[in-house]
Amino acid sequence: MAAFRSLILSSHPVPTAAVTAFAAGLGALAGLRIGTGALVTAAVFFGQLTIGWSNDAIDFERDRVNDRTDKPVAEGDISRRAVAVAAWAAGILTAALSIILAIGLGWPAGIAPVVIAVSGLLYNFGAKATAWSWLPYAMAFGSLPAAATLALPVHAWPVWWAVVAGALLGVAAHFANVLPDLIADERTGVRGLPHRLGSVVSAIAGPFLLMSATLVILFGSAERPDRWRILAAVAFAAIAAVGARVGVKSPGRRELFIAMIGLAGAAIALFALSGASLVG
Repeated sequence: MAAFRSLILSSHPVPTAAVTAFAAGLGALAGLRIGTGALVTAAVFFGQLTIGWSNDAIDFERDRVNDRTDKPVAEGDISRRAVAVAAWAAGILTAALSIILAIGLGWPAGIAPVVIAVSGLLYNFGAKATAWSWLPYAMAFGSLPAAATLALPVHAWPVWWAVVAGALLGVAAHFANVLPDLIADERTGVRGLPHRLGSVVSAIAGPFLLMSATLVILFGSAERPDRWRILAAVAFAAIAAVGARVGVKSPGRRELFIAMIGLAGAAIALFALSGASLVG
């Protein structure tokens, strides 16, 4: 049980669960059949496990140098080999489910989950240490709506604003996720875009990008700005300002990342309530 618990913790359970939930929600909003939606969600889920486990296996030395007590591999609670094997197994399952989707619904249905998984792997295998560290997040989150709409019986691209909002949410998540580790990362040679911009700019950028994504969802899905959309936009702007203040004063707190995931879910819920179509 202890080894299983360590394996779960090494999978980055919070972002894995959040992205999987987003995929399931978008599938429902797109009108996927239950079986198809389950396949798409499972493919995204195993892709996230691949990303999480490979991240801890690749960053083993860095995490140990930085004394990351939240990383079971660095703490010696589970072997690096076990996590690497788990990443390979999850990757094979991601590919298998994507192939099943491609065979049953056509190749467009199978390609989006692969793009999401590959984007995360690109980040793990080097992009995280470059000025382009934001791009894999933008690609992965921007592809989530396509994972749903391309699995429809008649393949359809998602509406433009859903892709833009997804990409903005992804980059916002990147800033919030990296913010607590800026100093530790630089000690081990990781200098992504947030590291280059600094903690203050990054703390402001994350909530600002989240607010921008929310505005795109609220007003991109509407023919005219209803009163409730304007009130929701004001509320999100106020929350973003509070989040930026917290991030600037306490950049080491991980609660900001979790809060931003919750707010991203709230933004998607607002879209669901609006009754707008996800299909372009």
